[in-house]
Parts: sequence; structure tokens; C-alpha cells
Amino acid sequence: MNAVVALCHFCEVHGPSIVFCTQAFHAQDPIHILDSTSNLSDGNKDDAETSSQRSGQFSFYGSLDHWLRPVRTLQGPTPVTPQSPGGLSALGKTTEMCEACKSMTAGQPGFISNDHEVKISYVSSQYPCHPEIFSMVRQACVRSLSCEVCPGREGPIFFGDDERGHVLSHTFFVKDSHARGFQRWYSIIVVMRDKVFLLNSWPFLVKHLRIIIDQVQQKALKVYDSEQTECPQRALRLSSSVNPRDFLRHRGMNKPARSLIELTHDKNLFPQFHLWFTWILKAGGNRMTERLLEGPPTEDTVIDMEKQEETEEGFIKVFTTKVEVSKVAEGATLDASHPDSAPRKHEEDENAEVHALVGPVFKNLRHLLRVLTYEKFHVLAHHAMIGNQVIVRGSQKALVRSVIEALENLLPKGCCSSVTWSNTYQESFKCNFLGLEAGTEIPPHLNETDMYAVLDIIPPEETELLDSGNNYDFPGYLFTLVDGTALPNLCPVLLTKMEQAMAQCKFTNEVLDCALATMKEQWMNKVKVLFKFSRASGNHSPEETQKLLRVLTTGPQDEPLLRFWMTGLSIRYKNHALESSFTQSGDSYYEVCDLNTGQ
Repeated sequence: MNAVVALCHFCEVHGPSIVFCTQAFHAQDPIHILDSTSNLSDGNKDDAETSSQRSGQFSFYGSLDHWLRPVRTLQGPTPVTPQSPGGLSALGKTTEMCEACKSMTAGQPGFISNDHEVKISYVSSQYPCHPEIFSMVRQACVRSLSCEVCPGREGPIFFGDDERGHVLSHTFFVKDSHARGFQRWYSIIVVMRDKVFLLNSWPFLVKHLRIIIDQVQQKALKVYDSEQTECPQRALRLSSSVNPRDFLRHRGMNKPARSLIELTHDKNLFPQFHLWFTWILKAGGNRMTERLLEGPPTEDTVIDMEKQEETEEGFIKVFTTKVEVSKVAEGATLDASHPDSAPRKHEEDENAEVHALVGPVFKNLRHLLRVLTYEKFHVLAHHAMIGNQVIVRGSQKALVRSVIEALENLLPKGCCSSVTWSNTYQESFKCNFLGLEAGTEIPPHLNETDMYAVLDIIPPEETELLDSGNNYDFPGYLFTLVDGTALPNLCPVLLTKMEQAMAQCKFTNEVLDCALATMKEQWMNKVKVLFKFSRASGNHSPEETQKLLRVLTTGPQDEPLLRFWMTGLSIRYKNHALESSFTQSGDSYYEVCDLNTGQ
């Protein structure tokens, strides 16, 4: 994520100040920086490569000029940069940062973590390296702790523009027994230029920034309670004298402002901030990916766009993969060089735990075909592709859900209406995929029709099966299939092609998914032609319809599929087809009128 995450503090002496920031650097080739080298020129790069084996070094993906520029000292005058807090040094004045404004010790430039897989370096320092970025973050820091605050002065808020960047700021208080009002004011800001990306990341960022803030506040509250127990500051201040000149800056016992490390008694607080901010930048960039669409969008893409939800704040919800980060936020098992290692490990552990608790599940469509055998799968898939209701009954919710999710890959998204788990029967007009709890009765009126299929999953504890043949994934499980009537001998051509693709051992699961998506889109184009012919261009005789089906290289066995898939067309296409047909018929009407009147 191309952004800067910074921790800011409202200092009683210096005002709003940047305490700590993390940003990402991208490059094609790594730059090896020697610990013992203060400068590196083009002439001695070869020497550096040979000497790197004898001394410690680290790789940095980014501009070497930014990294080796004079580092702002932490206890001395800061170098002159555009709009930097050390700008007064040019006039012969020096400014020294207090303990509350510092995050690095003297001589410590910062922290760095490398993601060698994608060649990105995450660097944490007191200030951003680039002057222009420093100016943006500095202005965002001032605004976040002065004028741009939410009601109550604690919580998230969004502000910014295209010139100065867009900012998500989360302000919060930290307890300090020596501060005015017994608390200090901080904020964590995320600065970036992409407004749409930042707004769509609002739920993700606010959630995990809140986790970080809660941990810092809990640590500070423990220190505050212990100090108040030893020496109550309120009574001490009332009994002590106050100098009128220092009244506005009065602190307990006139002590200087303390750093966040002292407020929390955590010496590793800023390395932990580096891990937190690094993971936010890494995970925030991975959760949403921009894709180049070549050609018009597919029907499934249009259906997804029509299903997008708008929040009360006017944001568009972006459907992403859920990542559990509760343990990552604590920083206990996070690898700095690979910020996504903890979520991946947690996901693997969670999958193993789920498998142990709820039993096996179906991984994909090919897995379902192998377990059910061809005969049962063929009947089940045939019912699903022509729109009949498919009911899956079982005692294990995850297993029932996996069957429905696998079968949904046979249909376009617009044709899938699923209820993955219910303890009562749902009518077919509500859903064509239904997951029921074991023992749920099917209503009598459904038995009178032939437009349904029921797959019962019986676990090993309810059967006497000790061996299920070659089925090693589901030992002891029994799958029984009941359908309303016998299906015709000829199945849709598309189902035959899909089954042939699934039988190809040379096709990996990824290749199979692409092949199925291509087949579905190809047949959706035939559905569009049939819809425009039958619904948007007037009435046609059965002979004309059969002639069109022959042109589309389809047969009578494909008609139920084509009719059902027409219900899955997007609203946008249906409106476009009907409007274009109405316009054409209107033009023809006026053309006939003109010919009849002779005008």
C-alpha cells in the first residue's frame, strides 16, 4: 500500500509533532548498505559486494539518496528542509526535541524490514526521508491534532485534498499522571494520494488501528494507576505553588514531558510499532488488487457490481478475503521481514482446527466428482444446471456448505440463489441451492413435482460402514441421492464439456477454473442472443426458434439450460436489450408512417 503511517503527538512545548512513521520503498534491484559505510559511490560498489561477506549488511529496496541523506539528529539541531521543524536553524537558532517528541535514540536511524518476494522495504524512522512526503505528513500531523478532529476528540476522521494528500486520522488519549489533565493527546495517521483506495480501506484500517491504540492505552493505564497509588498527583498539585509564567504548561512536579516508552514502561514499544505499521501497509495492499480488464466485463463481473452495497457514509463495500489478525496485532509471532507470515500461519492452523472439529469438507468441484462418483454427480449437476432445486441434508454444517459452494461453480453468479444452512424447508422460488439440517422433512407437495434432487450425507457414526472403498477423504461417509424423476438420456452439451474438463488429469485446479469460466461465458453469450430474440424482438414461431438454436449449435436438450440461464442475466443487459429493441421498433413505426403519408 503506497501510504505513510505515522504516530503523532501534541507536545505542550513544540505543538503537533511527528514521533514515528513507516513507509514502503519499491525497487527492482536491492541496494546493499554496509553497517560500517557512511557513503557509497558508483566506483566502489564492487568493493562493497566483496566486503559484504566480511561485515554485516542489509538490503534496501529504494533510492540510496534518500537513505544516506544526513539523518536528523535527535538531540541536536535538525537539518534545514522545506517546512521542517529545524528551519529556524538557518537563522542561527537551534531547536531541541523533548523526550515526548522522540522515538529514536541518538545515532539510531530507524528500523527496516524487507519483503524480498515482492522487493519492498518497509522503513520506520523519526521523519519521512523525502522532503515532499515530509511536508505532506507534517501538515497532516498539524491538522489531525488541531482542527480536523471528530466529536469527543477521540476517534477516526477523514480529511485532505488531491494536492496535500488524503488522510485517515485516528486520535486518542494516553494516561499520564504528570501531564495537564492527566492525559496526553496522540494520533495515528495514514497519508496517501489515492482517495478511493483509502476510503474503501476505512473499515480495515479503523479496525486494526483501534487494536493498536487499545494495547497502548492499556499499558499506559497500568503505569498511571500504579503511579497514582504511590503518589496521588491531584492532591499534590493543589498543595503546591504554581509560577504564573508556567501555568499553561504546568505539569506534575514540573517534570519535563515524558516519552511514550516511559508512559507504558515498554522499551520495545517502537520496534513493535514498526511491526504493526509494516503489517498494515503489507496487508492493506494485498487485500485489494487492481486488475486490467481487457475487453468488456463479463456477466459475473456486472452481477458483482450490481450487488455492491453502499454504506450510510456513502462508501462502497469491497468484497475481499477475510484475514484474522487478532494475534498479529499483538506482535507476538510476527516476522518483520514477512508481515503476512502470521496471518498465513494462523489461517493454516485455523483450517486444521476446523477440519478436526467439523470433519472433512469438499475443496472444489473436481473433489466432489471424485467422492460422489460420476453417476451421482452427473444427476446432481444436471438438476443444478437446468434450474431444479438441489437440497443437501447433513449434520455437519461445514460439509453441507462445501457441497453447495462447489456446485455453484457450475452456474453463472446470477443464477445462484443459495441458503447454505436452515432447519426448515425453503421454497424453490427463494433458493435453488438449499442446505438443510439432518432430519428436516421435505414437504409433501415437493414429492409431486420432478424438479428437485436431494443429497443426504450420513456421517460414519450413523452408519455401519467401516470401509468406503477408495474414498480416503471421507472414510465411513454415505452419500445417497434421491431425485423426483428420471432425467432425459441426453444432457446439456455444456455439462458434458465440463465433465470432460474435470476428467482431464493434466488440468490443474487453476486451469480448470479458467476453463469452466470460459465455457460459462461462451454459453452466456448464446443466452443473450436467445433473450434478445425471444423477449426483445417480438413473437416468433417454434420453427424460427429451432432455427436459431441450430445456428447457436445447440439442441433440444439445451433448451432448459438456456431458459434457466436467461434468469441470471444482469439487469443492465436486460434493460439495454429492451430499450434498444423499443427504439428500433419506434424508428420502424415512424418510417412506415412517413411512407404511407408520402412525406
